[in-house]
Amino acid sequence: MALGQNFAGVILAARSGEQWAVAKLYQDLSGAVLSYLRLQATGEAEDLASEAWIDVARALPRFEGAEEDFRRFVFAIAHRRLIDYRRKLRRRKTHPAPSELIEPYLPSGNVEDEAMDGIARKEAMERIRALPQDQAEVLLLRVFAGLTPTEVARLLGKRPVTVRVLQHRALARLAADLAEFDVTTEQLRTM
Repeated sequence: MALGQNFAGVILAARSGEQWAVAKLYQDLSGAVLSYLRLQATGEAEDLASEAWIDVARALPRFEGAEEDFRRFVFAIAHRRLIDYRRKLRRRKTHPAPSELIEPYLPSGNVEDEAMDGIARKEAMERIRALPQDQAEVLLLRVFAGLTPTEVARLLGKRPVTVRVLQHRALARLAADLAEFDVTTEQLRTM
């Protein structure tokens, strides 16, 4: 988190209901939480993030701890919302429309910047989505949440060594995919 030494004052103000402090906490972590959820549940990420932040706001008066504890606290809540969503999805009789069908109709701003950012983000998301679920989840919690292997293990109910192995396998698979992509791209250039 970027609050550093200011965290103690911000969390104290947020716990007492100061809107500026709650907004500061939200601004600091909302992007990472949303990115984590987008890669786990593409079409429902914004709703899940909203639900998670509502839960954070409700639990905020009871929160005690340091900045790292707050980060774990927020991502644990987001992860629980994701688990609830997956359970609900298994019971659901209909399937939502794929986000790829809806995304072209969404409004945009600076088209050139968004296109370049979108291509890179979409490619990264697709590569991570192609990973086995446990590897993707570990990688996302390590990268977006910035959690340690021990913290991820506790959150997922795994051993820290298992988390490290899953992260290593995910990174190795992504590296192999990128190497294969580079070879294919180079072959296309020489044709």
